[in-house]
Amino acid sequence: MSDDHYQILGVSRTATSEDIQKSYREMARKYHPDLHPDDDAAKEQFKKVQTAFDVLNDPSKREMYDRYGSSFEGVGAGGGGGWSPQGHQGGFQSGGEVDLESLFGGGFADLFGGGKRRSSRPRRSPSAPGEDITANIRIPFQLAIDGGKTEVRFDRDGTNETLSITIPQGLPDGSRMRLRGQGRPGVGGGVAGDLLLGVGVEPHSVYRREGDVLAVSLPITLSEALEGAKVDLPTPWGIISLRIPAGTSSGKKLRAAGMGVRHANGSKGDLIAEVQIVLPETDDEAVSQALLEAVKAAEASSPKDPRAAIKW
Repeated sequence: MSDDHYQILGVSRTATSEDIQKSYREMARKYHPDLHPDDDAAKEQFKKVQTAFDVLNDPSKREMYDRYGSSFEGVGAGGGGGWSPQGHQGGFQSGGEVDLESLFGGGFADLFGGGKRRSSRPRRSPSAPGEDITANIRIPFQLAIDGGKTEVRFDRDGTNETLSITIPQGLPDGSRMRLRGQGRPGVGGGVAGDLLLGVGVEPHSVYRREGDVLAVSLPITLSEALEGAKVDLPTPWGIISLRIPAGTSSGKKLRAAGMGVRHANGSKGDLIAEVQIVLPETDDEAVSQALLEAVKAAEASSPKDPRAAIKW
């Protein structure tokens, strides 16, 4: 049973010439061999689309087809002066040479590397890789340190895309990730382009990153500074205990080796905690006065000027 030309083009039997031409362009673009160089089914469907258009776009052929169906070819031949089809075997319909620039627009030649067809026989266009796409994303400080999954949203040719990606452990602010094959599709079997993702890292409320070193200000009490102590400090790798030497002043830096930024290759930075002495807050005037007198007495027994090293 022959294919119905109207069904092939997806139009009704009352379709106008403009409707037929519009549908033909859409169907031809969808099944054109240059877009499906290795798809035999698409090539066969393109032949059917071409044949249907050759018939329905010609008023006299369409009238004969509407009257006699697919057998109109024999009727026309018997009546003399009818349509004599050619190219039914192994090619597209005669008179059906496809002008790609008129079919797809003037940019088709630039897009697929070819000009107008000199023959109705399809030929494979040169392949070309797809273009890269650029996008930006901001991630939490903790995710950049720990690594893990997140989603990136970007625009691909007017379509909003969402992609799940893996942030590598220890990724620094301002990094650029290349995601292979996530750009625009290639042409003629060419490889797809890449997604170039710029990664910004949001600041942490307490920690700072300096290369692979994690830095933090560590508040301690006056008594801890005077007599020494062990204090707990949360880190990305768990809570650690830092020893505060007796007589520690503000500004002293304590180092915890290997507790900074870590990478999948095994490298580890350090953690630096800078001590800040926090004086006690009290509304008891007698306590405050006693503390002040004790401090002054201690200073008097140690005449060293704390600002002696400051020079211009």
